[in-house]
Amino acid sequence: MELRGELLKSIWYAFTALDVEKSGKVSKSQLKVLSHNLCTVLHIPHDPVALEEHFRDDDDGPVSSQGYMPYLNKYILDKVVEGVFIKENFDELCWTLTAKKNYKHDKNGNCTISDRDAFRLWCLFNFLSEDRYPLMMVPDEVEYLLKKICTEMSVEWNAGELDEFFAQETFQNGITVWVFLEWVNSGRFTRGIERETLTMAVEEVYQEIIEDVLKQGYLWKKGQLRRNWTERWFILKPNTLSYYVSEDRKERKGIIPLDRNCCVEVLSERDGKRCMFCVKTPSRTFEMCASDTKQRQEWTTAIQTAIRLQAEGKKSLHKDLKQKRRDQRELREKRRAAKEEELQRLKQLQEEKERKLQELELLKEAQRQAETLLKEENQRRKQQHEEMQRALEIQLRQAEQARASMQAEMELKEAEADRQKKRIQELEAMQKSLEEALFAEVTARQEEESKRYAQTNLLTEEEEKMKELMQLKEEQEELIIKTEREKQELKQEMESKTRILEEAQKQLEEVRVNRQRADQDVMAAQRKLHQASSHVKHWNVQMNRLMHPIAPGEKRPIAGSSSTSSFRGSGGHRLEV
Repeated sequence: MELRGELLKSIWYAFTALDVEKSGKVSKSQLKVLSHNLCTVLHIPHDPVALEEHFRDDDDGPVSSQGYMPYLNKYILDKVVEGVFIKENFDELCWTLTAKKNYKHDKNGNCTISDRDAFRLWCLFNFLSEDRYPLMMVPDEVEYLLKKICTEMSVEWNAGELDEFFAQETFQNGITVWVFLEWVNSGRFTRGIERETLTMAVEEVYQEIIEDVLKQGYLWKKGQLRRNWTERWFILKPNTLSYYVSEDRKERKGIIPLDRNCCVEVLSERDGKRCMFCVKTPSRTFEMCASDTKQRQEWTTAIQTAIRLQAEGKKSLHKDLKQKRRDQRELREKRRAAKEEELQRLKQLQEEKERKLQELELLKEAQRQAETLLKEENQRRKQQHEEMQRALEIQLRQAEQARASMQAEMELKEAEADRQKKRIQELEAMQKSLEEALFAEVTARQEEESKRYAQTNLLTEEEEKMKELMQLKEEQEELIIKTEREKQELKQEMESKTRILEEAQKQLEEVRVNRQRADQDVMAAQRKLHQASSHVKHWNVQMNRLMHPIAPGEKRPIAGSSSTSSFRGSGGHRLEV
């Protein structure tokens, strides 16, 4: 499935290059030529009649990519056998078709990189691009590729211009291969670097990533029969260790298959060779010698990496690293989405909290207004009561004064009555002696009767005043009862307002509890984020431990000369072994 996906990426470029009108369809005659060329480079038999029969009902019109896919899968891709064809020739065919239409130099017509380098960068782009069409390479992968090229050129990586380039809104989600090649050809990335240096760096990265060359260089090998030492050019891949007569790789002298049963060991000095090591396979042990200790360490580590990949059932180191980087990006995206969701939830909780606080403020304001109105009403009623009480006190004082004056008058009348009684007694005493004063006595009696009548009238008036006083007293009691009733109503109203205030306080307490719960949720989310960050750091450390330097060696003289190379891990650091 991995090989099919890689082939489809290159075929997609060839198909879109034939789509001149950009309608998503290509004429059947062009597809015949394309299919024949694909079968040729893939070393599979071509059936010229199959395409006609497959599109029998559509002889005149063009064929869409979706309509071509069933034929491509059935008659071409299903017949592909890995290892039978040369993948580079297949990519060159597709590159030739698509470069004529899409590959352009910079705006001035100049070309910073050669056509061969452009082809290799196109292959690297296809390998590192996402498995979605149209093919795009995300900014992280672009930076990874450019860092590896800079490392091979021994140039310090400067991400400023690339960050500025991706800061444009158009390229934030990724770029196409043509935009990538145009940017490289602009000279901003290769400023001050010779073209030959760039070509060598691109070739090294191409061999490392596309051809799965873990390490290459000269080593001394001990023969099995003659037991002599011969210098050979070795190329290490995940499943084989091949050796050639020279670095042009025209004459291969042998191949050492690697699997999980193989191992590599460092040997002690003997036969005049110092930096020796051996590769043990189930059938044979191969003794080799490096130019120095550093080269021996790099070769042994690289061979151990190849054996580990075979033990884990992996065919390519960089495919595994690419998948790990993709998984890390997906994990970062999921964490970012989860963080945004958590922030949105916290924002909603904050809005709900603010709304509750606003409602509470409104309730407090309503309570303050009710208390103010109640206070004003109590003040008004108190003033009315005080005014009424003062009026009643004035009336009571007036009634008391009238009663006191009536009592004084009654006392005067009683004193007068006592004098009259004494006089009557004197008259009665004189009656015997003064019978002749009968007429005067009758007159005196008439006067006495008139006085008594006047006294009776005064008593009647006093009774009426007493009745009025009692009526005023009853009215005062009724007013007092009414005032008590109003006080009771005010008390009930104050109790209802107090209950409303208590309910508002309960709601405030619930809001506080909800806020505490939200704070606890925020703290839990922060702990989860911290744990996730620690987990990512742990796996980054584990991944860096699994990455080892792989770089081609350089040919040196027999008398101790050495070649050095390096390999860049997914983090962009040089790991020297």
